[in-house]
Amino acid sequence: MATEGLSISSLEVAIVSKLKATHVELKDTSGGCGQMFEAIIVSPQFKGKTTLMRHRLANTALKEEIAQVHAWTQKCMTEEEWEKKKGQSSP
Repeated sequence: MATEGLSISSLEVAIVSKLKATHVELKDTSGGCGQMFEAIIVSPQFKGKTTLMRHRLANTALKEEIAQVHAWTQKCMTEEEWEKKKGQSSP
């Protein structure tokens, strides 16, 4: 059975519901076939966790979705880290 990959919208819904994400940015880097994604995930569930622990949490929660794609890159941040990053990128 061939898989067509995920849509950005279905992946975003999964991230928000499974990780209680307050902000999600997804980019399909596959050229539109839904096989490679880059994600920025902001969730209170990441508070107090190392980068590795955050990635493991996200990978476990999104196991079914990640299994459908070829490549998955994620940046996991707390709400405080995201606010700080947004503040730094403002002119």
